[in-house]
Amino acid sequence: MGQNGADVQHSLSAVVADSEADRLTVTAEALGAAGFDVFRAADAEELALELRRHKPAVIVAGSALGGALHSPGVPVLLLLGEDEVIDVKAVESWRVADYVIGPVRSGEIVHRVHTLIRRSSERERSRGEVEALRESLRSVSSAVRETNDPQQIADRVVRGFGEALRVDHVWFATFQDERVPSIRAQWSRDGLPMLPARLGDSGTTIIDVANKLWTEADVLAVTDHRDNPGSDIAKALKAWSSDLNPVSTVLLPVGEGASAMGIILLSTVEERHDWTRAEIALLQHVAGNVAHGLIQGHLISAQQRVLHQLRQLDKAKTDFLATVNHELRTPLTSITAYLDMIQDGSGGPVPEGINKMLDVIGRNSSRLRKLIEDMLTVSMQDGSNLDLKPVDIAKLLQVVVATLRPLAESRHVSVSVTESPEDIEVTADEAKLEQVFTNIVANAIKFTPEGGRVGISSAVSSSKDGGKAALVKIADNGLGIPEHDLPHILTRFYRASNATSAAVPGSGLGLAIAHDIISRHMGRMVFDSTLGRGTTVSVELPVGGP
Repeated sequence: MGQNGADVQHSLSAVVADSEADRLTVTAEALGAAGFDVFRAADAEELALELRRHKPAVIVAGSALGGALHSPGVPVLLLLGEDEVIDVKAVESWRVADYVIGPVRSGEIVHRVHTLIRRSSERERSRGEVEALRESLRSVSSAVRETNDPQQIADRVVRGFGEALRVDHVWFATFQDERVPSIRAQWSRDGLPMLPARLGDSGTTIIDVANKLWTEADVLAVTDHRDNPGSDIAKALKAWSSDLNPVSTVLLPVGEGASAMGIILLSTVEERHDWTRAEIALLQHVAGNVAHGLIQGHLISAQQRVLHQLRQLDKAKTDFLATVNHELRTPLTSITAYLDMIQDGSGGPVPEGINKMLDVIGRNSSRLRKLIEDMLTVSMQDGSNLDLKPVDIAKLLQVVVATLRPLAESRHVSVSVTESPEDIEVTADEAKLEQVFTNIVANAIKFTPEGGRVGISSAVSSSKDGGKAALVKIADNGLGIPEHDLPHILTRFYRASNATSAAVPGSGLGLAIAHDIISRHMGRMVFDSTLGRGTTVSVELPVGGP
């Protein structure tokens, strides 16, 4: 009694509820003598009232009133007659419960009550430890999710496990598996030697164990190796590291799908660790997050490497185009200069037949120069800045038409401009917009047969975001674009199938360049085409600029 009285302070209270008056009295007096503050209840109504008034450390109840308890939240001791039965399922739903059968004996009642209270306290302590561990491992999972770097994931896991479970060593390695990179990470308590970086000759045994555990959705938890020092896993660990003399060990597989792709070793070398079911469950949960993080991180790293390679290739392509442009432009400049001198008569009179040949050379030199300029534009497009200023759309279109008038006349194609009744001014790069409309109108002229028409109109419209926009339409009654070519018409160097068959000259860059420039101005370009009847290209530009 003295020891029990020391464990349970006099401030503890008990509610004693029993419809049998004599048993109620004996029980209450026994607990009162043991130092409890006792509150009595003779029926269910009084029991409910006392539970509302007080927060007892324990409830002692006869079976008749015990049935009125639903998740009481405190330990319960049931008093049963010799012929009474207990509802086991109901009692199991309570946190801590016990029962006494037969006549009430004061000493036994007090002992059972003290035992229940100690069990309840231990349960609360364990729940607190589990909750603290859960919070620590939740932090580990959060740290894993914060990075896509597989090595950082591994480093954070071993440190997090070591600090959360207060073990001496944590070691993690992935196996040779295409799903994850080769990773090694470990953490050891201060003052302890580091473990080997690789599995070595013990690798086969440990990998087999990991795969078996993964298949069975289990872990290998050894509370004390000293109980069975000759076990296969003890021998494998000893062969792996002569410095490791484990007392308690957990081998935790990390996997996804049908096989393990790595393993985590947790070990103590001084004190035994009684691995709890809650610890194992939480470790397995975090290991699942680790597997997901490693796979995702490996994929993202691979994608980043591919992206880096693509950028390098794109830079190499741009540098190559710039170099080729320079190397082509230099001799072409010399060719056209001497051609102009010959046609001007600097070398003497030129026969009529030779003049026609020189005209062909001149036209093809111009085509080559245009191709070189387009290639240079493509190579510099992404890196050049826009020189934004107010641009008068009507004046710009007049300049474009004047520039392309000789081309239209040579092909006997009429070009007309219908101006908007109101002035349209946009904030844009004037030189680049001139290039856009020159490319589109030149394309319309080239794809329109002799006697055809190209019409250009401008107006103010509402953009897709609700603001004001300038809308320019270039319509022709030419060849039109085959339906299967429309999705690809803005791809660099792509030419519609009927352009090739009709031998219409071009590089396949004009519309791609125009689309890039329009996109950088936050505008859009739309095609409406019918094969054999012509094409309308609509360009919409926000008035306020990009």
